[in-house]
Amino acid sequence: MRMKPEQLTGHLQRTLAPVYLVSGDELLQMDESCAAIRAAAHAQGYTEREVLTAGKDFDWNALWQAAHSLSLFAKRRLIELRLPTGKPGDAGSGALVEYASQAAADTLLLVITSKLDAQTQKGKWFGALEQAGVVIQIWPVEAKALPGWIGRRLAARGMQASPEVCGLLAERAEGNLLAATQDIEKLYLLYGASKLDMEQAAAAVADSARFDIYDLVDAAANGDVARASRIVNGLRDEGVEPVLVLWALARELRSLAGMAYESEHGARVEQIYAKYKIWEKRKPIVQRALQRHKTRVWHGLLQRAARADRVIKGFASGDAWDELSALSLAMAGAPHILQVESY
Repeated sequence: MRMKPEQLTGHLQRTLAPVYLVSGDELLQMDESCAAIRAAAHAQGYTEREVLTAGKDFDWNALWQAAHSLSLFAKRRLIELRLPTGKPGDAGSGALVEYASQAAADTLLLVITSKLDAQTQKGKWFGALEQAGVVIQIWPVEAKALPGWIGRRLAARGMQASPEVCGLLAERAEGNLLAATQDIEKLYLLYGASKLDMEQAAAAVADSARFDIYDLVDAAANGDVARASRIVNGLRDEGVEPVLVLWALARELRSLAGMAYESEHGARVEQIYAKYKIWEKRKPIVQRALQRHKTRVWHGLLQRAARADRVIKGFASGDAWDELSALSLAMAGAPHILQVESY
């Protein structure tokens, strides 16, 4: 059975399936869906949780052993299988099909994957899990749908907001659901369950931590290694979510990589600035960035950002803030950081 994320809460209040497959790349909705399943399972006595990560050399016998081994501490068990690539291979496909056909009693399987393409969804393992339980596919919220999404989140908190207020929050979030959620929580803390006006919303988000994040982006692009380092440490100390920092850095990297490519292939500077909507104040910062690194370096930094994303999601080992610090300093041109890898 397939289900939308917004249908999950109602489903979990009624029943609990033996298998759940949650796939997608939108971190907030992925985390919330998985957290809801874990909470519902725990409430029904699935008090033991075992996490398996199916990497390149994963032994798929571990899935069967985890499901059928006796536990000394709990009668019911949640097995969380993380499948970073979304492609289990022949051995994994066989193991998942076998599990789905003979789901262990008193065991709930939660499979978490990245976004699955249409071809993968035709695979036997996907069909077997869909038949045995529930499939939840997470899709990004489109820009035109974001004000409505924000309105529903506000309403769930007991707050009322006009379309103009929702539009303002959507504009400030720039497509980042985590940023929008943080603004909603801030508004709730300030005003509680009430009707919001434009003045309240504008004042509440004006001093958002995202402006510190943009300061980090500017410091890194400007080549100010010391300031970039200070800002990263400050964001970490303030408890800012790493995924929000990475979003801002990756967004800048994609723009700089594109601008560097066009510049190296003969495009005029002003044409590039116009295409990428670089306002006058930022032109000197962008110019210094493009003078500092070539296209191949920006592409290499995008690869490093992808690794940071895997670390944040738990799909790779390492410390998220160490990755973000290294990425920021490499953007700024710190030589001892850049020489760690060859781009």
